[in-house]
Amino acid sequence: MATPWALSGRSWLLAALSVVVLIGLPTVFSTPGDKAKVIVAVPGWATVLLVLLQLAAAVVSSWVAWPVWAAVVVSLLAAAALVTERRRWRWLLAADHPAA
Repeated sequence: MATPWALSGRSWLLAALSVVVLIGLPTVFSTPGDKAKVIVAVPGWATVLLVLLQLAAAVVSSWVAWPVWAAVVVSLLAAAALVTERRRWRWLLAADHPAA
C-alpha cells in the first residue's frame, strides 16, 4: 500500500506499475499446492522471493511515504511475517514443486 504512495511523487506510471508488480505477480505466479488455483506454476523459491519482494517494498516505502510511527508498525508486521512464514517457506523450498 505504501509503495504506490512513495512512487506517486516521482511518476504516476511507476506508482501504477508497482501495483501491477506487487499484486499482479503473486496473483498470476504461484507454486502448486500453495494456492487452490494456480494460473502460472512456479517453483517454491520463486514464491518465497515474491513474498520477500512484497515485504521489502512495504518496509522501505512506508519509511519514505508515511510518518515514523506508521513505518515502525509496518516494520514490526514485516518482521512478524518473517517469523510466521518460516514453516511455509521451509515447505516451499524443501519439497520438489514442479513449475508445470
